[in-house]
Amino acid sequence: MIALDVRLRRQEFELACAFESRARVLALHGPSGAGKSTLAHLLAGIARPDSGRIVVDGVTLVDTAHRVFLAPEKRRVGVVFQDALLFPHLSVRSNILFGRFFTPRAERTAPFDAIVETLGVSHLLDRRPATLSGGERQRIGLARALLASPRLLLMDEPMAALDHARRQEIMGLIERLRDAFHTPIVLVSHSAEEIARLADEAVVMDRGRVVAQGPPLDVLPGASRLIAGGRFGLVNTLSARVASVDAAYGVTRLAHPAGEILVTARLPDIREARVAIRATDVALAKSPPADTSVRTILRGRIARIEAGDGALAFVTLELSGGDRLVAAVTRLALDELNLTSGAEAFALVKAVALDERAL
Repeated sequence: MIALDVRLRRQEFELACAFESRARVLALHGPSGAGKSTLAHLLAGIARPDSGRIVVDGVTLVDTAHRVFLAPEKRRVGVVFQDALLFPHLSVRSNILFGRFFTPRAERTAPFDAIVETLGVSHLLDRRPATLSGGERQRIGLARALLASPRLLLMDEPMAALDHARRQEIMGLIERLRDAFHTPIVLVSHSAEEIARLADEAVVMDRGRVVAQGPPLDVLPGASRLIAGGRFGLVNTLSARVASVDAAYGVTRLAHPAGEILVTARLPDIREARVAIRATDVALAKSPPADTSVRTILRGRIARIEAGDGALAFVTLELSGGDRLVAAVTRLALDELNLTSGAEAFALVKAVALDERAL
């Protein structure tokens, strides 16, 4: 569990945040300058708050009232930044092993072999950092942080400098780490897609304050107004079973309790897939449409509507089977269709809008 209540002033900026979380992956989200990285630095011990308290897994890291400030190397907080910050003169193996240097021997519980196997870096152990790709460097940074047997894994925009393919690769690895090693993760990210896919809970920050906290699909629609072009980054993720592969047309049919999902890729070697669906790629209908090119039509019920004074509204559907799906629509469409909370609705998604690279 993470519990914090901190204040810090730097010139014109003031951070004043308080929250508690038991999430496996907690995301810190918000616009540039909101205070996300500053809060991460306080957790890591890189910065000191003017006042407040930070407790992680029952251990008090900071308590200014009682003059407690645990040194960074004693916190057992593994940190992964945008740049993996590897030692260039050391081999990959030595870089990874450095992760446990400050961990007391009795607390070195992280298994070296399991970590390098999970992250797929065993073939890189004898190489030097200069010979690695960006994605490989991030893998090594993750391995080094995990080998410290951390109470908390802190990731500050770890995928910001990576291309699309490498981002998908690292997100998959983070999911495996989350499920295999049970180390709580704090993820600092501008990307709603990363948060929707990886996080159990999101804390949305703006101007040094917490403005929302909760499940990603509950808080990200409202947060989109804080981010430039935010509605385009709001992504739903659904898990579905591979039902059949149509080799003649080059498509795969996925079975979901709410309906069939068609993707423009052949997926013959997997049984399940996670599909990323942008909120801006979802249209809504009050009844199943006929004579349409749209192949994916998912049945649900409107659980929530968020509409302000602008052009946009965000509609959250509770799909058959329990998943949630957020659609970005205009307020004009919302009113003309007379969509209301509790009403049945159908989500329409074009197959060509689904990015098969993210499956």
